[in-house]
Amino acid sequence: MKATSKRIETVQAILIAIFAALILRQFVIAAYKIPTSSMEDTLLVGDFLLVNKFVYGARFPEWIGLPFTEDKDWIIPTGIHLPRSLQFRFPAITLPRQHDIVVFKAPRSPQLDFIKRCVAVGGQIVRVEDRTVYVDDKPFSDPPMLKFQPGIIRRDFDSILIEKEHYFMMGDNRDNSSDSREWGTVPRENIVGKPLIIYLSLNDKISERSLFDKIRWERLGMVVR
Repeated sequence: MKATSKRIETVQAILIAIFAALILRQFVIAAYKIPTSSMEDTLLVGDFLLVNKFVYGARFPEWIGLPFTEDKDWIIPTGIHLPRSLQFRFPAITLPRQHDIVVFKAPRSPQLDFIKRCVAVGGQIVRVEDRTVYVDDKPFSDPPMLKFQPGIIRRDFDSILIEKEHYFMMGDNRDNSSDSREWGTVPRENIVGKPLIIYLSLNDKISERSLFDKIRWERLGMVVR
């Protein structure tokens, strides 16, 4: 009887842990991996981030299915993404502001998560001239790790007025970023969360070494800003 009781307690503990992890992932914290170089050198390909979903108002439920399989490729479907009309959104503690790095659903491909820097919010006017970003006719202060590609000339971006509850997003790697200059502004409903820290960073360009050697140790625990 004691052995059976211990097994039941173990199963209960595991189920509680899984339930707690699902609650945290849905409402509070999510993990995100940087897949492209559009935010270099602020964020590098292979950086793994913890993202605060609660601060901008988490959605529930976004997806229903087997735990931890949402972002995996399976031959047999393991769940479904619910339409926005069936989701509830919690009140936001704050909304994205200028200079915030934000995770959001891509306007043209909502199944994909993008990460960019918020340059302007609703009611502001944005233009790009000679690689300088102007917001309300004032230069937007450059991020500390702003990056340009030598030899690449991008055309200027004509002035636009940002709609209410929309955001103009740009990558810190300005010449190698698909962003609001290409696909327009991001509506409030697409906002997912705010990155907090880098909990792991792997340099996949190092292919012939061990996993230990691929870790960028100096980036572990870095605050994202």
